[in-house]
Amino acid sequence: MSADVSEVIQKLELPPLRTLDDFALGSARFQLPNLKDFDKWGNRVVKNLIYYQTNYFLMFITIYGIMVIFNPFKIVCGLLVQAMMMAVLLQFFQKKTRIIASHSAADNQKWYMLAGALLVGYLFLHFFDALLLSGFTLLLPFSLTFVHASLRLRNLKNKVANTMVNLSASTPMAVFLDTFNIAADSLLN
Repeated sequence: MSADVSEVIQKLELPPLRTLDDFALGSARFQLPNLKDFDKWGNRVVKNLIYYQTNYFLMFITIYGIMVIFNPFKIVCGLLVQAMMMAVLLQFFQKKTRIIASHSAADNQKWYMLAGALLVGYLFLHFFDALLLSGFTLLLPFSLTFVHASLRLRNLKNKVANTMVNLSASTPMAVFLDTFNIAADSLLN
């Protein structure tokens, strides 16, 4: 398993950073997609995700970094509370049966679970604004990426570059989309 992952990582090629003029300014053309034709809209999104993937990654890092600079304590607290919530939920719903030597050890484990759940519940309520801010900080770059990929019309350079990427799925976005079994319909659409 780890050998397969290391092979994929070694074969990854980072595509070039597209110019700001091509990405969002002068030569960029934007238009609302046809909301009745989901296949064409999805194809446009996938092709733009592949073509502008380096720009989207840089945009994600920039927005996330700015948000962390303005509210570092709240975002870190929100992420810690989210991690603690996941740990308690995973422990609570774990299907593994444990062989316990004594009855008191089982009682202690129940009390630890109760204490952990109460602590996480308190932290959830106390840091609710931090949880919302950390969630917003993670979702804002994804939302902006989806909006840009939906609205950005493709040009000839985009179509040619996507043809090359489709022939060799060796970019991070192509691997990510392939993992979720998402593919563009045709090479030049």
